[in-house]
Amino acid sequence: MSLELRDRPHHFVDTAPFDPGRTEPVGAESSAVDRASSWRLTWWKFRKHRVAVAAGLILIAFYALIPFVEVIAPYNPAKRHGDYLYAPPQSVHLFHEGRLVGPYTHPYHFTFDVETFQRKYTVDRTTVQPLRFFCRDEGYAFWGMIDTDWHLVCPPKDGTMFLLGTDRLGRDLLSRIISGTRISLTVGLVGIAVSFALGLFFGGLAGYLGGWVDNVIQRLIEILRSLPELPLWLALSAALPPNWSPILVFFGITLILGLLDWPGLARAVRSKLLALREEDYVRAAELMGASKSRIIARHLIPNFMSHLIASATLSIPSMILGETALSFLGLGLRPPVTSWGVLLNEAQNLAAVQLHPWLLAPILPVVIVVLAFNFLGDGLRDAADPYH
Repeated sequence: MSLELRDRPHHFVDTAPFDPGRTEPVGAESSAVDRASSWRLTWWKFRKHRVAVAAGLILIAFYALIPFVEVIAPYNPAKRHGDYLYAPPQSVHLFHEGRLVGPYTHPYHFTFDVETFQRKYTVDRTTVQPLRFFCRDEGYAFWGMIDTDWHLVCPPKDGTMFLLGTDRLGRDLLSRIISGTRISLTVGLVGIAVSFALGLFFGGLAGYLGGWVDNVIQRLIEILRSLPELPLWLALSAALPPNWSPILVFFGITLILGLLDWPGLARAVRSKLLALREEDYVRAAELMGASKSRIIARHLIPNFMSHLIASATLSIPSMILGETALSFLGLGLRPPVTSWGVLLNEAQNLAAVQLHPWLLAPILPVVIVVLAFNFLGDGLRDAADPYH
């Protein structure tokens, strides 16, 4: 009998009271991976995706620019320079005649060719015009509320600093691109917020309730997805009253983009909920009397929130491109609002583009942001995949 008791395996019995917040397994030392939450595991896997991390840093830099566009832009985006219509980009130099001078530009001399009817700008390389930093220059209303005149970079005294050239009215293109960042990037965030809310609501109902609710929502999604996207955007944008203020037009465009983008997200939510609603913890919550809305909001959706975030990052570029396309065609945002699409509207004239190719400069931030969102979305999707 003693031999039998001696050979019997010894089981650890924890006499401590039950603690539902305890993460360590009873009687054993768990590793960091065992103790990590799903969010932490996703972050660890995401850090290994170097391209996605670099894309995330680029997007952080762009969005950090939004609150301070008035400070960073060297000129007021609406200021006209009558003597510098279609001025080509100016170069910034550091050295002059073999010595370090610091950032400076050379002035332009303007002449008009009466034979070709073209403006010609010659650079005076004998004159140095140093740039100014953390300076006072043109006044502006910060966020439309605080009057100030502080700038990060200012043009030289009695000089110019057109790093990306000017447009047909002599407005600095770089300042207009910086100012357009606020509108173009905010459209994507506001639009995805509308799409996210609708997708979670309808997808959650269809996936958890099923039955006739699922059938009705699926038929609605199929109808919306069968409509041609761009013509529908154009029709709805053209329906906006022409006497609306720029702010109302902005919210109208974002609402249109959000209302037409939610079906894809709703289907993803539905498919996930169909799989998760049969799990034991959902049955336990139902037996404990939890309401359907609580089960969806507190138990089901958080279990695949990382997938939803990855889907959202892949949807934002389509909204930015949608606003850019509508504004380029003249049916989206309109002047005096400045966005990347409004700026590209200036490049519709093929002759102007051939003579003044710097008018296509607003394409660069659009391409960079869209690619960054796509790389970030790919990294988040791979990191959130439990089988990756």
